[in-house]
Amino acid sequence: MSLSSSDLTELLELWEELNLTGAAHHNLSRVEAVVCSGAISHVAFLPVLSVLYVFISLVGLAANALVLWLNLRAGRRRRETHLYVLNLAVADLCVAVTLPAWAASLLRGGRWPFGAAACQLAHLVFSVSLFGSIFFLACMSADRYLAATRPAGAPGRKAARPLTCVLAWLLALAASVPEVYFLRAVESSHGGGAVCRPVYPAGSAREWTAGLQLSFFVLGFAVPFPVISVFCLLLAAALPPGGSDRDGRRRAGRRLVLAYAAVFLACWLPFHGALLLDTLALLGALPFSCRLESFLDAALHLTQCCALLHCCVNPVLYTLLRHGRRMRLNHNFLLRYSSKAGLARLIGASQAEDSAVDYGIPIPMGSHAELCSVGDSFQQEPQQEPQ
Repeated sequence: MSLSSSDLTELLELWEELNLTGAAHHNLSRVEAVVCSGAISHVAFLPVLSVLYVFISLVGLAANALVLWLNLRAGRRRRETHLYVLNLAVADLCVAVTLPAWAASLLRGGRWPFGAAACQLAHLVFSVSLFGSIFFLACMSADRYLAATRPAGAPGRKAARPLTCVLAWLLALAASVPEVYFLRAVESSHGGGAVCRPVYPAGSAREWTAGLQLSFFVLGFAVPFPVISVFCLLLAAALPPGGSDRDGRRRAGRRLVLAYAAVFLACWLPFHGALLLDTLALLGALPFSCRLESFLDAALHLTQCCALLHCCVNPVLYTLLRHGRRMRLNHNFLLRYSSKAGLARLIGASQAEDSAVDYGIPIPMGSHAELCSVGDSFQQEPQQEPQ
């Protein structure tokens, strides 16, 4: 696709903001600003992204609301051990809530129809929740390993969980404030409404953009992923060999633990790879070209959708795959509506036989619920709750 005159004008205005025009006008020869053949048509591309955002939002809202419901219905002691799960569900739910606003903006060609205050508020909620979700994955991975390998009565663990959650939210807020501070709803130079985008100080827009993108890479991937991976590997190695009656469950538990790190990597690595390429191009480490610009434009949008899928996968991977959670879900729904034909008593008896599965060691990790079904396989007393 060739650049239209309006697209070219907007691109030149962006270069001016990034200090690529004016005094550095001689560097424009590096930029192939005339024709970008083969670029993806935004007319077709933006509606597709909008549909993906709405899909992720609906699935994320339903799945994370279910996780919240299950945890809030649990007893007080279980809510304390599942505190990371609860906070993670809240963070993922908030991410899903903001996605329809971005979908509406994409359908309007990038125009922001909700006003200046909503521009900053929606982005603040989205950014804080996204950082919080990632931070809670790291916290849960460490807590699960400690719960599986330390004595159940280890001092300070119970009190440390609420404090850790507060610190995670505060760190997420601190990581989000710089970009949100510069966000403005400014009128588009082509008319048709305002756009919600950062407006950095004149002469340093490129440095601010590169710095914020690098900070997101460090705080959102470079630090959390090694933490999640190391504790997942340690936890998988800590699962001891046992009798033949539980070998199958333990093998499944090891696969599930390793899947936590693999899913995080699969969801986030493509986006952060594209983000690093964009940062390198912005800093001049990569030669700018229309082909690169078109590739990064499409890659950043598509890989962000892939990353946001993590908010939908989390509740399934960390809560709903647990046998005990599925039994409780069946109980909460079926027991309530099937008491007439004796099915309630049948479900209650079945659940009693599987109670050990649901009340094992809660080993918070990676994303959304607990690895209790893994921890209980090597706990001596399934009813005992780690502190």
